[in-house]
Amino acid sequence: MRLPASELAQAIHHCRQSFQSAAIFSLFINLLMLFPSIYMMQVYDRVLGSSSTSTLLMLTLLAVVLFAMLGALEWVRSQILIRVSARFDVLLNERLYRVMFRQSLMSGGKSSTQAIGDLLALRQFLTGNGLFAFFDAPWLPVYIGLLFLFHYTFGVVAVISAILLILLAIWNERATHDDLDKANKVSIESSNITARNLRNAEIVHALGMLPNLMGRWKDKQQRLIMLQAQASEKAGLIAALSKTYRLTIQSLILGLGAWLAIEKQISPGLMIGGSILLGRALAPIDLMIGSWKQFLSARTSYERLNTLLAQFPPEAEHMPLPFPTGKIQAEQVVVAPPGAKTAVLKGLNFTIEAGSFVALIGASASGKSTLARAILGIWPAANGAIRLDGADVNQLERAAIGHHIGYLPQDVELFDGSIAENIARFGEVDANKVVDAAQAAGVHDMILHLPQGYDTEIGSTGGVLSAGQRQRIGLARALYGNPVLIVLDEPNSNLDDQGEQALAQALAAFKQRGCTIIVITHRVGILSLVDRIMVLNEGSLVLDGPRDEILAKLNQRSQPAAMPAVRGTNA
Repeated sequence: MRLPASELAQAIHHCRQSFQSAAIFSLFINLLMLFPSIYMMQVYDRVLGSSSTSTLLMLTLLAVVLFAMLGALEWVRSQILIRVSARFDVLLNERLYRVMFRQSLMSGGKSSTQAIGDLLALRQFLTGNGLFAFFDAPWLPVYIGLLFLFHYTFGVVAVISAILLILLAIWNERATHDDLDKANKVSIESSNITARNLRNAEIVHALGMLPNLMGRWKDKQQRLIMLQAQASEKAGLIAALSKTYRLTIQSLILGLGAWLAIEKQISPGLMIGGSILLGRALAPIDLMIGSWKQFLSARTSYERLNTLLAQFPPEAEHMPLPFPTGKIQAEQVVVAPPGAKTAVLKGLNFTIEAGSFVALIGASASGKSTLARAILGIWPAANGAIRLDGADVNQLERAAIGHHIGYLPQDVELFDGSIAENIARFGEVDANKVVDAAQAAGVHDMILHLPQGYDTEIGSTGGVLSAGQRQRIGLARALYGNPVLIVLDEPNSNLDDQGEQALAQALAAFKQRGCTIIVITHRVGILSLVDRIMVLNEGSLVLDGPRDEILAKLNQRSQPAAMPAVRGTNA
């Protein structure tokens, strides 16, 4: 049974007509490449023999025209491959962006942009000189055949030379493959670690961690340099041997031709033409050896992308469902964080009716934040299911359902852009909805006091904003568009009294609208607003019921471990 082609193979197949066009241009380019030999043969055999300047003039004019045509064909072929690389990028870039996003979700936020780098490496190879060698290499038998027509000894030398250069190419592959592969892995690992360290530059600077982190980076960098140097030394030696041999054999075949001309076995023109033709025949192999590092890099990138795309197949399109009402059901839910072997949530069963206001409380590492992520479909359930209005949250179309959901994570992340764009979730900015969300979060007046108001540009860290201001803008983003389900993870951890009051008013207003609200909190203030309290302990739901009933039980037990006494948990 034939396996379906990979997505990369399909993308290349979509570009097959362009590759075929490049191959056709290569046909004419290589035909024109024969003319230098023909020109030299005619000059030595006809022009010098007849002393005809008119013949020389006509041959030279013809040579100039054909060489100009050759240059034009080379340019057109390069433009075809440039467009192929652009189309290849267009076919894959959006898919890869989605895959990187899913990979980050599945790895718990350990993001990497290596896939984009691999796509760039493939694009660069498609537009580089190394690929031209693969188009020209099939013409090697034709050149060797012509050399046999010149004289059988020319053909024998060409065959031996081609075999030697091919052996050098194989040696180059085997000598450099392992070192370059290891260097690639070290480079990716070093880049990812450096990116994470840079994102935490403040703590690194404050705690004086830079020398220690830089020492670890230097160790990896030295290993990377050593591996690249080893590969480059081997590749450089082989490339030098290849170039030296090609130049030497071109001179030697000229000497062979001279001897054959003296023996009257060939004409002087064939002597010169044979040397030129042999150089042309061996040039693609020599170019392959010289660009082998780029080829290996492109091949490694191709393999990595193939593996990545296979790990994250395209998501199936789901039929649009009616707008959700906000009912949540958990059925024997077991959840483990990405990369963890032990489940944090262990067989949870509960139902949250639409319009309920629920507080999740519990000790540190009890599974509160994990449950919030599972409810939103951020972390998939290893067993069981969480349903929104009866549909598995992991089967919902995120772009469609996201408009009806509000989420404020414990660690608020804003994005590069204006405050208005951040609140509007980088969709079309509806000014009225943006202001309504900001007012609901109690941050409207603060925004107006900024230099550019809602148009103030901020970065991922919030720029000029304090932690409390970032949290309140994150809350406005969660409330944007009147969602039917709102999940807030420690929404008041960085708020002052004014911010807490604004948060309480916002939640009370959304409760009146019938919105389902789930809030993780350790502060008693918000508990006065909720209808129901769910208490988690070591991944199990130990208490669940009306607010006053659960608070009474907790007071009777007097067990601080069951109460949310620890700030900033990130279970």
